[in-house]
Amino acid sequence: MARTPLIAGNWKMNLDHLQAVAFVQKLHWTLKDAAHDENSVEVALFPPFTNLRTVQILIDADKVPFVLGAQDLSTHDSGAYTGEVSGVFLDKLACRYVIVGHSERRDYHHETDAIVAEKVQAALRNHLVPVICVGETLEQREESGPTAVSVAQLQVALEGVPADADVVVAYEPVWAIGTGQVASPEQAQEVCAALRAVVAEKLGDDAAARTRILYGGSVKSGNVASFLREPDVDGALVGGASIVVDEFAAIIRYQKHVGV
Repeated sequence: MARTPLIAGNWKMNLDHLQAVAFVQKLHWTLKDAAHDENSVEVALFPPFTNLRTVQILIDADKVPFVLGAQDLSTHDSGAYTGEVSGVFLDKLACRYVIVGHSERRDYHHETDAIVAEKVQAALRNHLVPVICVGETLEQREESGPTAVSVAQLQVALEGVPADADVVVAYEPVWAIGTGQVASPEQAQEVCAALRAVVAEKLGDDAAARTRILYGGSVKSGNVASFLREPDVDGALVGGASIVVDEFAAIIRYQKHVGV
């Protein structure tokens, strides 16, 4: 089954709503000038919560070829949860994707595998596609091997998920995020293949065949194509490079420059 590559730009806590306007418009025109094939790759933008409505309006009004995602969501749909953002609200803003279990949430906010699993359920019941992040620290890799931590995290995240659910998995080795270190394509493939096996175990072979698995961790235009040549790597979760227009555009256009 052919899987359309997904390039996901996680802006993290960068770009205010005015900067977001300029960024999205420039990215659109940069890709348009390059005769970008919108059907060859899906591009998702994950701005801060304060930018979601702004970016949504741009996507709708200007017909830019991007889809909208949120960086997180609450386990609750409503109630007295100050500072939380409901999946109900994200759905109303036409978000298609939401990141859950990002390593920064797991680390800085002490989100457990159980909390991540709750957020997966919150996303699905609100018609959002969860981008389930998994990955190991260097210490965990040395102690348990390259796949054990990610496999265990994904097994918990997929508990109770129906076989026909649409999910995305993102492998982000913590030791390669923002460090300049990058897993080799072969290392990424080893883990992504193990993650696809988990999807098959939990959701069935059909789900495993259609589920996209991304690599994230110091992804740049110079290395993205080497990862996407691997059979079980279906795209990239891009951090810092996703807020630099020319660099992110080059990542999106990886197929144009290198046959994959």
